[in-house]
Amino acid sequence: MSRFKTSTMDADLQKVFGNPVPGLHEAAAVPDASPALARALELRSFLALTEEQVARVRDRVHADMDPDRDMGELSADKLRFDAQWLEAALDARDCYRAALGELLLTMPPPDQRARSVRTTQLRAIATLPLSAAPAPTRAGAARARRP
Repeated sequence: MSRFKTSTMDADLQKVFGNPVPGLHEAAAVPDASPALARALELRSFLALTEEQVARVRDRVHADMDPDRDMGELSADKLRFDAQWLEAALDARDCYRAALGELLLTMPPPDQRARSVRTTQLRAIATLPLSAAPAPTRAGAARARRP
């Protein structure tokens, strides 16, 4: 059993960063690791968790709706609760997929990263407003305060 749960975007991560997920975690553990890699792996872990939640609710509903199950055990309230739970998990999954997808789209191709040459010693420093954070607000991220 792998120590990492799979996610639907693992192939995309491997394509962009050039290694399978376990190798990416090793690369992220070194002191000079790419901040983008660390962010991508963090989003990926949230995605894997929400996808596991979706699968659990789906499996629970399928078990409850099994044709061989006693009809007396069927509960509309339980199914409504599972539907709400599933909707929340799917919303979170969609938000994490979108955030991770946007991050991966902004990454330069792997061959371009390897050839990048430093041409100047000057550095520009810019800060982003809190509203530019990629974390989805529906998945538990705090909203920025409005003046």
